[in-house]
Amino acid sequence: MDFRDRHLVVTGGAGALGSAVVEALIGAGALCHVPCLDEAEAQRFRLRGHKQVVLTVTGNLADEGNINRLYRGIGPLWGSIHIAGGFAAGPLRDAKVETLQQQIQMNFFSCLLCCRAAVGAMTAKGGRIVNVAARPGLEWRSGAGMAAYAASKAAVAALTVALAEEVARDGILVNAVAPSIMDTPANRSAMPKADYALWPKVEDVAATIVFLASPENRVTRGGVVPVYGKS
Repeated sequence: MDFRDRHLVVTGGAGALGSAVVEALIGAGALCHVPCLDEAEAQRFRLRGHKQVVLTVTGNLADEGNINRLYRGIGPLWGSIHIAGGFAAGPLRDAKVETLQQQIQMNFFSCLLCCRAAVGAMTAKGGRIVNVAARPGLEWRSGAGMAAYAASKAAVAALTVALAEEVARDGILVNAVAPSIMDTPANRSAMPKADYALWPKVEDVAATIVFLASPENRVTRGGVVPVYGKS
């Protein structure tokens, strides 16, 4: 896949999956714009300083002003990949309103604002948008014990399909992936007795994202692709 001279935004690019996506993209020639919440997150990014990576301290991605400033500084935009989000578990009856609002803001509203900004920034040549939903966002019963998270990721899936229809004639193909629990250091630490061999590797999930964002994807739109590994 050839991304030479193409500009892409990767939110959540400093995380485990995001870093794998950015690494794959720069290997294919892309110019990656990675927004970070703060300077500390920017300093932790292992690809900081790479000539094909532009880091910006953007702040909260659920803030309209922050998003508009981010996308105004990029162009011409080819792709926008939205990985940033957050996870909260626990019975809904015990959840605080602040936690519920945070899940919607972090997972859904940030994605929606980035999608809107990306569509506005893309030229007549079109482009690609890839969102990240989650397995509980597709298989709702699996969201028991994490209802707010499941609902916010289901909203990402619905947004993806609706927007794909809305912008198809503009040459913008919109898709999403829906991972199950991925094999990351954080997830291994949280679940030390799990069978990690069943979990999808971040590099494999990244490969699916990169294809959907690529010029080689000429026809796939409105897809919410399960990336479950063997689990």
